Amino acid sequence: MISLTQLNGNTFTLNAIYIEQIQSFPDTTITLTTGKKFVVKESEEQVAQLISTFYRNINMLPLSQKKEGL
Repeated sequence: MISLTQLNGNTFTLNAIYIEQIQSFPDTTITLTTGKKFVVKESEEQVAQLISTFYRNINMLPLSQKKEGL
């Protein structure tokens, strides 16, 4: 789960597994696999970092980006 902020300042928690795409229109818009959309204050890059951290925490991404043997 990742914590995000709506444009009105309210915070909410979103299950990052359901995120299909993130776009800047210029506001950051998150589209879920269900088609539902959320507009948030965080930048596209911040949301991507939150998602990456979430996946690492649930062991779906390696802890290190480095490839072994290089």
